[in-house]
Amino acid sequence: MEKTNAWKTYDEAALRGVEELSARYETFLSEAKTERECVTRIEEMAKACGYVTLAEAVAAGKALPAGSKVMATWMKKSIVLFTIGEEPLEDGMNILGAHIDSPRMDIKQVPLYEKEGFALLDTHYYGGIKKYQWVTIPLAIHGVVVKKDGTVVNVVIGEKEEDPVFFVSDLLIHLSQEQLQKKASDVITGEALDIMFGNKPLAGEEKEAVKAGILKLLSEQYGVEEEDFLSAELEVVPAGRARDAGLDRSMILGYGHDDRVCAYTSLEAILEAGTCRRTSCCILVDKEEIGSVGATGMQSHFFENMVAELLALQGRDSALAVRRCLAASCMLSSDVSSAYDPGFLDAFDKKNVAELGGGMVFNKFTGRGGKSGSNDANAEYVAHIRAICEKGGVTFQTAELGRVDLGGGGTIAYILALYGMNVIDSGVPVLNMHAPWEAVSKADLYETKKGYISFLQNAGM
Repeated sequence: MEKTNAWKTYDEAALRGVEELSARYETFLSEAKTERECVTRIEEMAKACGYVTLAEAVAAGKALPAGSKVMATWMKKSIVLFTIGEEPLEDGMNILGAHIDSPRMDIKQVPLYEKEGFALLDTHYYGGIKKYQWVTIPLAIHGVVVKKDGTVVNVVIGEKEEDPVFFVSDLLIHLSQEQLQKKASDVITGEALDIMFGNKPLAGEEKEAVKAGILKLLSEQYGVEEEDFLSAELEVVPAGRARDAGLDRSMILGYGHDDRVCAYTSLEAILEAGTCRRTSCCILVDKEEIGSVGATGMQSHFFENMVAELLALQGRDSALAVRRCLAASCMLSSDVSSAYDPGFLDAFDKKNVAELGGGMVFNKFTGRGGKSGSNDANAEYVAHIRAICEKGGVTFQTAELGRVDLGGGGTIAYILALYGMNVIDSGVPVLNMHAPWEAVSKADLYETKKGYISFLQNAGM
C-alpha cells in the first residue's frame, strides 16, 4: 500500500511533458482570475480545436455524427463541451466536471466611501477564507461594470507592471498587543476587509475631496459613475502571476488552483482525447464555493438543458431520453484535495491523505462529521476507476480531506449523483487551500491530465 512518487517514474520525454503542461497552465492561471475570464479563454481554446456553439449546431439542424464538437456557455460564467462518441448519447457520457470560481473578495454595490482622508471600497468576501490572510498583500481588481444603456466596461487593474495595486491595511505590530489576544477568526472581521483605494484630495474640493478625486479618475479612465457600481461585478484577487515554486521548480504557486487546476486539466483532456466510444463531456461551472447555487451553479438546470438539446438534434427529443443518458453516465467530480502538510501533521490521517508528487488523487467520499453532505462512490465504480488508471499508466493515490471530526468540505459530486450516475471525486492535491496563494505539484498536474484522458477514453459501466 506504499504510495508511488510520480517524479521517480519519469523519463526525459515525460519531464518535458510536465514542464510544457505546467507552462501552459501557469499562463492560464495568471490570465483567468475570474469566471468570466476563464470562460472567455476556454471558448478561444475550444474554437481553435474545432468546437462550434450549440446555437450554431441547432441552427444548422443536422444530426451530430461521432466526432462532432459542440460547446455552450451560460451567462458568461459556465461552459460545457461535448465530443460526440461512437455509441448513442442516450447510453451515457463520460463527464469531467469542475468549478471555475475561487475564494476572493467581491466589491459591494454601494462600496465607495471616504474615511479619515482615505477613499475605501467596501467588500464582501466570497467562499471560505481565513480573513487575516488577505491583509497587507498586493491586490488586483477584475470584473465588469454594466451601465444602464447596456455598455459593458471590462476592468483589470493591478496586473501590469505599470498598474497601481490595492491592499487591506493591518495594525502595526508595535500597537497590536490587544489585537493579538483575539482568536484568529476575529483578528480581522469581514467588515474590516475594505480596500485602500486612494489618498489624494481633489484640488478645490472641501467635502470628501479624496472620494471626489477617485470619482473623477473613474469617469476619465473608464467612463464610470458612482451609481454604476450598482450593476457591477468586481472581484478583488491577489495581484501577480503564477510562478514556479521551490529551487527545483517542482511546484506552482498561484491564485485559484482551487479549482482551476482541475478545470484546466479537464479542458486539455477533452481537447486531446479525440473521438471516444462514449460521448465525452467537460462541464465547468460557477458558484461551487458558495454551494453551487444560482443560475450559473451546478444546481441550475443549465447542464440538463444542454443535454436535452443534444439529444433533440439526434432525434431523441424526450425527457425520458435525458434521464436515461444522465443515469447511464460516469463522472469524475474534478476538485482539489488537501495535501499532507509537514507543518500541520496532526490535521491528517497519514494513511489516508494525498501527498504532493503522489499523483492524481481520488476521494471516495468528502463531506464532514459522518460523511454528511458527501457523495460516497460505490466500490464497483472505484474498482472501475482503478482499472482505468492502470490502463492509462496513471500514478494515483486515494485520500480523505483530513482527520475525522476536524472539519470537511464538499464538491459538485452529490449534485450530479442525483441523476443516478456513478460519480467519484478526483483531482490534484493542494497546499494552502483557499489562501490567496496556493501550491500544487507539477507532477500531480501531469498525472491528473493523463487520468482524465484515460477516463474519457475507457470509462463506461
